[in-house]
Amino acid sequence: MNLESINQKIYEIRYMKVMLDYDLSELYEVETKRLKEAVRRNLIRFPSDFMFELTREEYNSLRTQIATLEVGKGKYSKFNPFAFTEHGVTMLSSILNSDKAIEINISVVRAFVYIRQYALTHADLSSKLKLLETKYDKQFDDVFEAINYLLKKDTQEKQVKNRHNIGYKQYFN
Repeated sequence: MNLESINQKIYEIRYMKVMLDYDLSELYEVETKRLKEAVRRNLIRFPSDFMFELTREEYNSLRTQIATLEVGKGKYSKFNPFAFTEHGVTMLSSILNSDKAIEINISVVRAFVYIRQYALTHADLSSKLKLLETKYDKQFDDVFEAINYLLKKDTQEKQVKNRHNIGYKQYFN
């Protein structure tokens, strides 16, 4: 399974990275209805930090963000989708029990790990930059002040050199 195509199906909802039931059912090659049935039969395996149901407002907002807003009978699900965190996706593969579920689960977990590593690297770089800014802020201010002084001085000298003398000019032949 292509990691990039899975990454595109990971959304941030309620400050958590999740995948939606219809995307997972497509990956697992099962009907969304059957996936939801399996989850409902095993709800004890899916605490709220593994899986939750989107509200209608969240679902409508998400649909507009991913450009799938179609109006009309049968154009979208009447039911709010389930959102699965990384742990929920792992648990999902245990209740679906197929080779395809295991294969997709491995790919999905890799995608979640990749995103987490990227986010940590980004957060780490941001915190290091902020530390450098606070540590060297005064020194940078001094350097910028010196550069601005030199630029102003250079500009003033050029203006003086380009200035025409005023007064009587005497030419000798």
